[in-house]
Amino acid sequence: MTSQRDLKIAVFIMVIFLITGIICYASFTPPVPENPVRIMFQTKAGKVLFTHSVHVGDYTEECLDCHHNIEDDETYNCSDCHEETGDEDLPSRSDAFHTNCRGCHEDLDAGPVECNSCHSL
Repeated sequence: MTSQRDLKIAVFIMVIFLITGIICYASFTPPVPENPVRIMFQTKAGKVLFTHSVHVGDYTEECLDCHHNIEDDETYNCSDCHEETGDEDLPSRSDAFHTNCRGCHEDLDAGPVECNSCHSL
């Protein structure tokens, strides 16, 4: 039969291992990938989960197909230029997404084009 003293020692050792494991897990976080895997866009119509790795890896899309700028060959995020509300010179962020994403899906006859297919979360 196990004595109370042995039981207390075993619990103490387990607590030490648990604390050590938590500290090690928090200290050695995995590095952030160079290219994002998934991106969650917060929109008024519902969240949109965009699988960046699929579009970059499985399709023949170039970075500049989406991250475009007419004036140079640099890559930009949509929000760098497209604001929430657009004007006659530059479409709003949602209009730019809809034109670019839906347009590509319709041109390639692949991917969702219905509202609730993207705005599903």
